[in-house]
Amino acid sequence: MRYAEKIRIFHSPAAARSAAAAGLALAVGLTASPALATPAPATPATRTAGTEPGSGLDRYYDQRLSWGTCVQSPDDTTGRDLDAAGVQCANVTVPLDYTAPRGRTITVAISRLEATDTRHRIGAILLNNGGPGGTAVESPPVIRTAMKKVGARYDIVGFDPRFVGRSTPLDCGWPVSFPWFSAGAGRAGFDRHVALSKSLAAKCRATNASVLPHVTTRNTVRDMDVIRGALGERKISYLGYSYGTYLGTVYTQMFPGRYDRVVLDGGIDPRAYGPRLLRDTARENEQALSAWAAWAAGRHTTYGLGRTRTAVLATIDRVMAKAARGPLTVGTAPDIFRLDDTHIPTLLFMGVADDTDASRAFLAEQVSVLSKAAKNQQSALSPEFTEQLRFALTGEGSASGSAQTAIICGDVPAPRNPELYWRDIQRARAAHPLFGPLTENIGPCAFWNAPREDPTRIRHDAPALIVAATGDPRTTYRGSVALHDQLPSSRLLTLKNANRHALYGEYGNACVDGKVNRYLETGRLPGKDEVCVK
Repeated sequence: MRYAEKIRIFHSPAAARSAAAAGLALAVGLTASPALATPAPATPATRTAGTEPGSGLDRYYDQRLSWGTCVQSPDDTTGRDLDAAGVQCANVTVPLDYTAPRGRTITVAISRLEATDTRHRIGAILLNNGGPGGTAVESPPVIRTAMKKVGARYDIVGFDPRFVGRSTPLDCGWPVSFPWFSAGAGRAGFDRHVALSKSLAAKCRATNASVLPHVTTRNTVRDMDVIRGALGERKISYLGYSYGTYLGTVYTQMFPGRYDRVVLDGGIDPRAYGPRLLRDTARENEQALSAWAAWAAGRHTTYGLGRTRTAVLATIDRVMAKAARGPLTVGTAPDIFRLDDTHIPTLLFMGVADDTDASRAFLAEQVSVLSKAAKNQQSALSPEFTEQLRFALTGEGSASGSAQTAIICGDVPAPRNPELYWRDIQRARAAHPLFGPLTENIGPCAFWNAPREDPTRIRHDAPALIVAATGDPRTTYRGSVALHDQLPSSRLLTLKNANRHALYGEYGNACVDGKVNRYLETGRLPGKDEVCVK
């Protein structure tokens, strides 16, 4: 996975392979049937309301996919790795606008690692790594490994949602890769961010006005059902992380009866989903930062940040105070960056989503660099930190940020009055001085055109397995509990004592992985909610 795909607000670090993975990282029919315990044979696409012959969508559901190499260019290392793992790739044609299916079309890139135990084949499982705007074409080999022996019984299918990754692209030509920074210590930083957010929204309208209304979760869900049909599956299973839990939940509501086994890792409360989803996460992020500070204190001889938790947090306070007086300069030519008090909270937020030693070490290295910069001392940046800063502070990942923002803004409207955000920032600052001005800050959605569709509401129960860590600082444990409450037939699998976003197949907890795999193998949810311990 490219690092640009790791800096996500609601992202699972699925398929990450380095310490930098700690980066930031969002047709109603019959009620859903319970997951099947027996294999579902591949059949011609089963149609849902609005996809019957004559609706204009039948040609999409009935399309023949042209499977082949995943390599797109001579320097496509991801494609070569997929080919070597036995993965094949294809493009699925979908309508830009589902209300005008005979109009413009776009493509959605998919990949497939076919079942090897064909005698006991269960079906296809579709993957989403979160984001919004995260890719998953690269993920089937990683998930096959996580699934252990049951993986051989599935066709494992990754896809890049519309306008993401290898699918038809969207790029607003932004000067920054994502538009999500803190308001900083005072009004000046907030006013700069208001101006930036307004300019980014205007740039997207100027460059992509014709497609922006169609960059939505509900349209991605419609694409998912076309993928199901094009694969010849009567029902499809699903594994979604982070924002992918919202995507999967919306699929169960728009296409009840069209899914088999559903795993939602890091659940989002659908009622809270929208441009301001993170505004209630400051407490969890501060707890995660405090736990990291205790870890760093035990390694003072390595990082020099303080010998106690309190001392490490005081180092961060000093860095923030110095950055509020003027930007800190880090790096050496040609990679020199200037970071002020609007940037540093974002870096800390990105760093606390994973409590493994490797990720904590990466954050400690960053804070050590910042601490030295606050004392006017230069230090070399690691390649990973350089890549992170280049992505965050330049337009290198403009396409990634454009797609993520377009999805969030296209789903749910945001308040439009900047003063409302400023009041919320000032209110949050008292209790959460570091993360409150970040999680409450304004973004481009305040200046976006209103969505064309209402947000999806939960109207159907869905038997899903929801996986959650009690200390998740992104999609908080409260969100998973709320999602579980709205889906009475679901089961909640809780991992206690972990400050971690995304668990299955990534965190290395044998209890979590074993229980998820048992469900994927049998199709039977646990009789009651279950608990694992870190």
